[in-house]
Amino acid sequence: MAADLFVVPTVTFRLLFVLVILVHDRRRIIHTDVTANPTAGWVSQQLRNAFPEDEAPRYLVHDRDGAFAAVATTVAGMRIEAVRTAPRSPWQNAYVERLIGSIRRECLDHMIVVNEVGLRRVLASYVAYYMRSRTHLALAKDSPEPRPVQSASTGRIVATPEVGGLHHRYDRVAA
Repeated sequence: MAADLFVVPTVTFRLLFVLVILVHDRRRIIHTDVTANPTAGWVSQQLRNAFPEDEAPRYLVHDRDGAFAAVATTVAGMRIEAVRTAPRSPWQNAYVERLIGSIRRECLDHMIVVNEVGLRRVLASYVAYYMRSRTHLALAKDSPEPRPVQSASTGRIVATPEVGGLHHRYDRVAA
């Protein structure tokens, strides 16, 4: 798994920090949360929330962000081996960096964030779209949550708006 933080400015120029935790195998987003002050205690609590007792990963890849610096005891207590990337080497955490770029390009670049509540709502909507509908070439054009292939005889195609209409999901429905 991989974790990283990124910054989102609000309409009043406040900075909000978003933590994203991603599973490498099917590019599944395990956890996201937003805060105005990413302390080590907050990051530790988010890790505990993301990984219940028996579901902790073997490795967690993260960068050298100050928020991750003081969570070593929490990570060790969860029996997770922390893998820190080299300084100024985002390519060593490529999957989560790519996810952050997708969130920015496909969602946040098209809307104005007012506050934490609004950002949480937008992120929840995007994560639902990402997990159920967004296709990935590395997954043979499937989404992180696999969906069945629908035959042409099933019916007509219907577009369902997602992420406030920014994206659509296309499904066949019986006539």
